[in-house]
Amino acid sequence: MGTSYDNSYGSKSIFKTGNIVLLGIGWAVLALLYYLLFSAKVPEPNGIESRAEWYVIGTNIFEALAYLGAGILCLRNWRSQQIVSGRNVWLAIGIGMLSYFLGGIIFGYTEIILKEEPDVSIGDVFFVVTYLCLGTGMILAAAHRRINLEKWQWLIVLAIGVFGSLLAWWISLKQTKPLELLGSILNWFYVVSDVAILIIATTLLLAFWGGRVAQSWRMIAAAAFSLYIADMWFKYATNSIPNYQSGDILEVFWVFSGVLFGMGAVLEYDTSLSRSRRERGRKRA
Repeated sequence: MGTSYDNSYGSKSIFKTGNIVLLGIGWAVLALLYYLLFSAKVPEPNGIESRAEWYVIGTNIFEALAYLGAGILCLRNWRSQQIVSGRNVWLAIGIGMLSYFLGGIIFGYTEIILKEEPDVSIGDVFFVVTYLCLGTGMILAAAHRRINLEKWQWLIVLAIGVFGSLLAWWISLKQTKPLELLGSILNWFYVVSDVAILIIATTLLLAFWGGRVAQSWRMIAAAAFSLYIADMWFKYATNSIPNYQSGDILEVFWVFSGVLFGMGAVLEYDTSLSRSRRERGRKRA
């Protein structure tokens, strides 16, 4: 995408950086209030407590729109010629966000409309693509920037990796529901992917700290932490809580994750355009 497009978009569109960031924060706050106010279970005529169907549908909408917006913003970075971290980084992350959006739609359809437990479904194809693309994008970002951390920074990465791995391993030990071979493979794939993305995000956060794109990668790291929290809770809940129904308060971290990925994308877009303008100004001078 050309420079003229970037300038006109940044100056004329209502979707400026500040507006998008405020929209993301507002969406996250609304989601948190929604979960807090309406997540309580109510007794049904048969005596079983469950969450209202309209509430579960609402949680799916909050999550889906967060990842859809993040995917669009990441692909906008990919189309920009001035992006700092590399266009392929944002292409991979953008595909991952859109894949998560599609996987969530299928998951919600299976759970809400078909009334089935989506242990393994076609939605898992999109979730697998999400983790592969996120990992690829973050690795490309690391390759784009020379990783030269201090010893204390490597210790932080190691500590987070060990803690994340131990927590995931402990939750996996609580698995009581028997799974088929494919289900077991997917289960461990998600666990390993969550920990790996957590470690890579921490490394990138420390590597970019204080640089031109520090703010955007702080958001990406926070998004990875949020994804890890939501995934680990869901894994724990489905293993330990009989007849677990989606919509618990900690699942709001999925919404936070999508919002933070989008905010990371828009902050880098703004930083890249600002740098491009400064460089053109120096050339004219």
